[in-house]
Amino acid sequence: MIIAGEVSGDILGGELSEELKRIDSEIKLCGIGGDKMKQAGVEIVCHINRLAFLGFAEVIRHIPFVKKVQNDLVEVIKEKNIKHIIMIDYPGFNLNFAKKIKPLGVKILYYVSPQVWAWGKGRIKKIKRLVRKMFVVFSFEEKIYSDEGIDVEFVGHPLLDRINKYDYLTKEKFIESYNLDPAKDILLVLPGSRKFEIEKIFPACVKAALRLKKEFNLQIVVAGASNIEEKLFAGISPLSEYKIIKNRNYELMKYSKVGIIKSGTSTLESGLFGLPMVIVYKTSRLTYFISKSLVNLKNIGMANIISGENVVPELIQHDVNPESIYREVKKILSDGDLFDSIKRKLLTIKSKLGSEGAAKRTARSIYSLLNEV
Repeated sequence: MIIAGEVSGDILGGELSEELKRIDSEIKLCGIGGDKMKQAGVEIVCHINRLAFLGFAEVIRHIPFVKKVQNDLVEVIKEKNIKHIIMIDYPGFNLNFAKKIKPLGVKILYYVSPQVWAWGKGRIKKIKRLVRKMFVVFSFEEKIYSDEGIDVEFVGHPLLDRINKYDYLTKEKFIESYNLDPAKDILLVLPGSRKFEIEKIFPACVKAALRLKKEFNLQIVVAGASNIEEKLFAGISPLSEYKIIKNRNYELMKYSKVGIIKSGTSTLESGLFGLPMVIVYKTSRLTYFISKSLVNLKNIGMANIISGENVVPELIQHDVNPESIYREVKKILSDGDLFDSIKRKLLTIKSKLGSEGAAKRTARSIYSLLNEV
């Protein structure tokens, strides 16, 4: 069984499933995932679209549904006599479910670590009790787990494969295909892949972007997630003011001048392309209050965390407003030395992510554990 609760996890799960199938075409996989995992041959018990809620307040409202999903998974485990479960990130759901199924004698393998370095040692102790082996994608995580006596393997970051193998349109072809203006630089707005995130984050981003568009002669492109309808954006700001492009995030990160990027994997991806950006994040007041009391971390953006310094500005919660976003992006665009420095520092991130082949290494290690006594 493989459990991935969100879009990024579905991509990881799809890549991992493909590699497991290459090793053994007869292997049967089921679990929670999305279209990528389904395409890779995973029997989807619950689609990630049904789990697209975020934050403590939202999770509380959905507790009955979450319990039903977990109970359904338990029945599948018993029915199919499943002995191994691969959990991919998504710690709120996965660690709770791990505790529930541990008595069934299932061996739990974990790919892409929860941010234990942000949440303190409580989660590490829980992982030590529940998880057979961790497969981590950042080198500094390996030491954290090994120091606690947890079996861990640093497999490298799967983004390296994804970015290097991606079939890029040339800049000229990209601009032509999406009817962009070749005379204007692109201001990229990437507001997230959940409806809740769009509603919380996009309004301030687009207002700031419209001011910057006029002042710096830019064109605004919004990277839209495939699961988000354009009418959601249109209800916030007229579509005539910007262009929405879906499923071309890597070209956008590669060819844009500057970005306003929601905190998450996208900040790391943007960093690997050397895209100067401002990181933004906003959630419900309850979720923010609880998170602030629990999380021990000075940065939220992976680009900054891996760099070990504040390479790009971060705006959180009430700071996600049009004036603050405008001011921070303007600083970057107005100062050539600052712009170049940010770009140079971001491009060093790649050297800290290991080597290509993360999914392949993880699949081989997992397969070797399947027949473990």
